[in-house]
Amino acid sequence: MADLPRIAVIDDEPIVCREMTRFLSNEPYTVEAFSDGESALKRAVEASFDVVLSDLRMSGMDGMEVLRAVHKLSPETEVIIITAFSSVDSAIDAIRAGAFHYITKPVKKVDLLLLVKRALDKVMLVRDRDALRAALQASDRPPNMIGNSKPILEVFRLIEKVKLLDCSVLIQGESGTGKEIVARALHNGGPRKDSRFVCFNCGGFTEELISNELFGHERGAFTGASGTKIGLLEAAHGGSIFLDEVEEMPLTMQVKLLRFVEERTLMRVGGVTPIPVDVRLIAAGNQDLKQMVDQGRFRGDLYYRLNVVGIPLPPLRERSGDLPLLIAHFLKKFSAAFAKDVRGMTPEARAVLARYTFPGNVRELENIIERAVALTDHTQIAPGDLPPEVLELCAAGTNGTGWPTLEEYERRYISKVLEHTGQHRSQAATLLDIPRTTLWRKMKRLGLD
Repeated sequence: MADLPRIAVIDDEPIVCREMTRFLSNEPYTVEAFSDGESALKRAVEASFDVVLSDLRMSGMDGMEVLRAVHKLSPETEVIIITAFSSVDSAIDAIRAGAFHYITKPVKKVDLLLLVKRALDKVMLVRDRDALRAALQASDRPPNMIGNSKPILEVFRLIEKVKLLDCSVLIQGESGTGKEIVARALHNGGPRKDSRFVCFNCGGFTEELISNELFGHERGAFTGASGTKIGLLEAAHGGSIFLDEVEEMPLTMQVKLLRFVEERTLMRVGGVTPIPVDVRLIAAGNQDLKQMVDQGRFRGDLYYRLNVVGIPLPPLRERSGDLPLLIAHFLKKFSAAFAKDVRGMTPEARAVLARYTFPGNVRELENIIERAVALTDHTQIAPGDLPPEVLELCAAGTNGTGWPTLEEYERRYISKVLEHTGQHRSQAATLLDIPRTTLWRKMKRLGLD
């Protein structure tokens, strides 16, 4: 019962209290009745209400006083004023004071139920929005990194411990897991944040090209070298350099990089004078570098120089609990970018993504959401807006038995979201983009309550 919405009914007519309480109790609500405002407020101090239904004219504290006191005590609580003596002025006064709505007696039960549901939807939306905003903006997590799962929280913990240390860091993870985001977080959170952050991808280049890009060259070093060129290592002096796909660096080039790491000096191609460079080295790889060392495909001495502190990044399939937060983030991002009113995903579309393994990780998810938002003509992303290959791979994942039923999709996905929110139904309903009462009914139907 503690998880159900809490409703307070305040009226000095006992029969009205009984009737409204009996009617509202047929819904999944916890309803309490009070004959005066003072006793209701005393109870609200002990356990706040989500919605308060208050008569306007009562002995002692009247409905307007209740309204102001409730909002002072709990600003997110919605108050509905009910009266048998309606007037335009009193209605305007109530709305100006922050009432959710103003209705007159006799109240139709259907209208009252609809009004309470609307008020609850607003309460839950505001409350869960604030909770999610606090979670996403927590001080111990870097900007642009989203998640609450244990694997990603461990990454946040490592970043916090390492960012102020001026040591080399090796970030390892599959393509699309956010290695550059982690590297930027280390730089922006450390003492070098006011200096340059330079990126270089080591993949697909010959030793000569890598050497020229990293170390630069002197005038006349080779045909066409008409002037001196500053390399990226030298350009990053005082700041940080991020070497991505470092496992692709040729072995002979690894020797040159090792010398720089050990001595912190470099010589430009064609030069004879050592140049001291103060730079923090952050490297990243898509493959298991330790295994490459064992296989003789990567120098062990360079590996240990780079891996003073290692930060492993989990693939998205190992942090599926973060999927709802990431989806919400990308929907908001691309809805704004494309000036479209795309507010969420249908349960069927969410169920498809919950089954998908995301070989391209977070980067692939971002691409999927961007495409869906660009193509959809609706306010909700549906399965038809998702890439065909995603639908095909999800279907193939059933081992030839065909698509699971929608009920099975819903059960699996809602279970994951509830696990992610620590069984907090209010947060789960927001992530699923459905009213909390709808979630409650689905849980009952699917046997999850």
